[in-house]
Amino acid sequence: PLPPAALRVCRPGCAAPSPPRLRAEGHTEMPFREDVRTATVPGCIDGWAGLHARCGRLPLSRVLAPAIAYAEEGFPASPLLVASHARIAGLPGAADYDAVAPLRPGTIVRRPGAAATLRTLAAEGRDGVFGGDYGADLLERGAGEYTRADLDRSQAAWVEPLSARAFGHTVWTMPPTSQGYLAAAGAAVAGQVDLPDDPDDERWAHLLIEVAKQVGHDRPDRLFDGADGATLLAAARLDARAAAIDPERASTLAPPGRGGGTIYLCAADRDGQAVSLIQSNASGWGSHLILPRTRIFLHNRGIGFSLRSGHPAEYGPGRRPPHTLAPTIVTRADGTLRAVVGTMGGDAQPQIVEQLLVRLLHHGETPGAAVDAGRWTLTSPGGNGFDTWDDPAGPSVAIEAHAAPGWDALAGRGHRVERTVPGASGFGHAHVITAEDGHLAGAADPRALTGAAIGW
Repeated sequence: PLPPAALRVCRPGCAAPSPPRLRAEGHTEMPFREDVRTATVPGCIDGWAGLHARCGRLPLSRVLAPAIAYAEEGFPASPLLVASHARIAGLPGAADYDAVAPLRPGTIVRRPGAAATLRTLAAEGRDGVFGGDYGADLLERGAGEYTRADLDRSQAAWVEPLSARAFGHTVWTMPPTSQGYLAAAGAAVAGQVDLPDDPDDERWAHLLIEVAKQVGHDRPDRLFDGADGATLLAAARLDARAAAIDPERASTLAPPGRGGGTIYLCAADRDGQAVSLIQSNASGWGSHLILPRTRIFLHNRGIGFSLRSGHPAEYGPGRRPPHTLAPTIVTRADGTLRAVVGTMGGDAQPQIVEQLLVRLLHHGETPGAAVDAGRWTLTSPGGNGFDTWDDPAGPSVAIEAHAAPGWDALAGRGHRVERTVPGASGFGHAHVITAEDGHLAGAADPRALTGAAIGW
């Protein structure tokens, strides 16, 4: 088996982004929406191209044909799309959605600009896209934030993944600026604590919560472009985090400061090739800025930058923003595929992956049982999914409505606990594929409403 490889994308422009100018405007954090400075150079097109060049088995035109047809001929609005439409109704460029108001589940939506862009990609490759209407849109909307040189070079690069040993397996993930190291670290440290045999035991939840806090509380100061991923997963560092866990009481870690719209998908084939992929425009509908010709929405992943002067993740030219995406692959000691795991969910992604890995690798649960099981996540008063480590008192714990009743006893261990109502968001949309005994098994998260597990 070939060792896993990691493909990362997206860089900011090099037209001298100015943190002092943002601070002079009164910003203490990156603008969340309606500011092009949070939209680093889009890398999705380059990501697709890079992934297809390495792993694709069909012509790109055939791969994109269904998406082109849906965008051109129309697709039925999903319940999630309908529920989120109000956020962008009336925005300049949102006419593809507003034209069919009132939008209801099943209403046909057409995206001709996206269809044309995909056709160009299939026929002319990434250079045709960035040299055409899409590139012209970016330069116009960016108003100096992007340069032609930014668009002429690929934003995707194959890099060495990070890995950590956990429960007799190797957990692989993305290097910085991804927070994927937290998922690998969480699994590795979880393997060092005395977990109960029953995941419904509140001590199980307590220990994994403490694992997530120990490995993640300093993320805002540790995660930046150029951070040494191997150091973040060094055995001595993880051993110290494991040793700091109180098996009976919640910690009072004080975070050092602050550091939607995401989809996760995974695929595996009979030959053991697998892909763990996350695409994201950060928050729901991204920056709320829409390209005028193609009506494609710009992301706001730049919210991961810091505006603190001298911070290693300070907003600046040529830097990648720290981000929440944490795709994961697990292999056995002989290098063969064991599992593909991931989720959307902002800061909560590595916490959810940690719970899934423990259930799959330690308890031997099936993909369906692991995905369906109730979850906990760490939360903060802001509640926007990207500010878990903002509260000086440390994060609180949200418990999913259908999680084990015994987890309510976490409050007795010093955790600030809130059990949510049925159907509450914030617990991710996770998907899993496992490879065992010569066959593949998979599960799509029912929380996603529109997710699907497909095999053939």
